[in-house]
Amino acid sequence: MVRKTLTRRNGNGKSFTLKLDVTLPAQREAVDPVVQQIMAEVRKTHFVPGKEDDIELALSEALANAVVHGCKCDPSKTVECCLIGNDKRGLVIVVRDPGTGFDPTTVPPPTAQENIFSDHGRGIYLINQLMDEVQFHKNGTEIHMIKH
Repeated sequence: MVRKTLTRRNGNGKSFTLKLDVTLPAQREAVDPVVQQIMAEVRKTHFVPGKEDDIELALSEALANAVVHGCKCDPSKTVECCLIGNDKRGLVIVVRDPGTGFDPTTVPPPTAQENIFSDHGRGIYLINQLMDEVQFHKNGTEIHMIKH
């Protein structure tokens, strides 16, 4: 479910704020349609021109991590995503899951020789590479991603 709020700051129609609130079931197949819906709105705004592909991949990884690791793919659980953006500051994306959390400093680097062929562990690395700021809150059950 996507709820959208668009607020115009002045009468000229050039300055506005976009807010999206999304709730999705913790199912892998729910991630891509939600990412596509969010990105369609982001692309309309032109808040971060030329950076939309970075945001799309980071968002996809964050939602997938929340579904797979935070919710253990339990469809009775939900993942929340909130996006706030404006033409002056860019985008802030928050993804929350109801899981037990984790310590992001203990995630082994996927670029280390012993992890090169691992089948997991690249999502957080990619998110950190693609976004300008990344912060984990609430014991790792909430990620804040910022793109200017």
